[in-house]
Amino acid sequence: MLYYSSKNEKQDFKEDALFGVLENFINNISKERRLDKVMVIPPDFTRFHSRAGKITQYLYKILGSKLKLVMPALGTHYGMTDEEKTLMFSGIPLEIIKDHDYKNDVIELGRIDRNKVADISGGAVDYDWPVQVNRCLLSENWDLIISVGQVVPHEVAGMANFTKNILVGLGGKECIDKSHFVGACCNLEKIMGRINNPVRTLLNFGSEQYLRNLPIVYMHTVVAPDMKGGTLFKGLFIGDDEECYLKAAELARETNVFLMEEQPDKIVVFLDGEEYKSTWVGNKSIYRTRMALADNAELVIIAPGLRTFGENPIADKLIRKYGYSGISLIKKMVKENEDLSSNLGAASHLMHGSTEGRFKVTYCPGFLKQEEIQSVGYDYGDIKEYKKRYCLDKLQDGWNDVQGERVFYISNPGLGLWAYRANFDV
Repeated sequence: MLYYSSKNEKQDFKEDALFGVLENFINNISKERRLDKVMVIPPDFTRFHSRAGKITQYLYKILGSKLKLVMPALGTHYGMTDEEKTLMFSGIPLEIIKDHDYKNDVIELGRIDRNKVADISGGAVDYDWPVQVNRCLLSENWDLIISVGQVVPHEVAGMANFTKNILVGLGGKECIDKSHFVGACCNLEKIMGRINNPVRTLLNFGSEQYLRNLPIVYMHTVVAPDMKGGTLFKGLFIGDDEECYLKAAELARETNVFLMEEQPDKIVVFLDGEEYKSTWVGNKSIYRTRMALADNAELVIIAPGLRTFGENPIADKLIRKYGYSGISLIKKMVKENEDLSSNLGAASHLMHGSTEGRFKVTYCPGFLKQEEIQSVGYDYGDIKEYKKRYCLDKLQDGWNDVQGERVFYISNPGLGLWAYRANFDV
């Protein structure tokens, strides 16, 4: 059922109306059921611009003590610091904000057999898939579970959110790893920005089989770049089934997928230092621009907060060991090395971040050293030198002329997908 739907392709959704929309929803649904125990699942700090933090704050103001648990959909990411929690979820007591532990705090609800997974993936993989979620989803008798998050182009699921927020955001290690590897083996360039794709089909099938009795309501936001370094709140959709996701995804397809008539020879991307601290997250720069870049082009990533590769120690170690060395080689390494075959999420990330020799990536980190960047297969750029060269404070999102060089600039790659129109099959 779709409880609320609002889209604004040409203007900003007014945030001062947001509280009233949420209050009306809670008031209406409380007429159908008691709301003594409510859980909210927002994204983590890497989705700070999603407006999900503000929505979660408002839900706490409306529900008060009835909101018993806020559990950010961390997936395999590092837990949020208290400072990040306070900034994103201002006014919510820290004691009700709990971290998801994808290794030790999950329960397996069942498995999708290998024949079904092979069918969904078009034969790209040959294994079964466990449906695993944080045990608190089932150990408590929740009156309402609210999953909050942004629908935006995504390298694994095509479009982020909906069932992904539960089965990946609060999923277990094997569940996350294997679903990501499906995406990597099915070619991320055929998945990104597509509303329907093998990974989405798999996630939705698992949810329908094992989560349909949970009282989950989805609150999906659509947030687009304003091309001035800021963001625009384009839409809000609230519902308990796929219609909510489809409406949000259709809007995101209009507002967050940018089809270009010309392939840039150089793209410069800026990664906010508070939001992007690892290549695991920062490589959105690569995923979201690779379909736009010309052959032999250069992607310059200016990343003042970059201090690590993985979002957990194991992933960091594997990235340092194997590097972004190409899809075929990573697949070969998966077959030959147990440490990689038992961490398919990391293998998927390495495949996604490989350029296949078609273009060059120059990373300009704030903390990682030159030898570290080069050891994983990227070129290194001195951040001070590149900041000075490109005068970021003067660049506008889109085409710029920098000392006679034509450069395409993106101030936040996490908000969209850029692709050459002739090569993008909608």
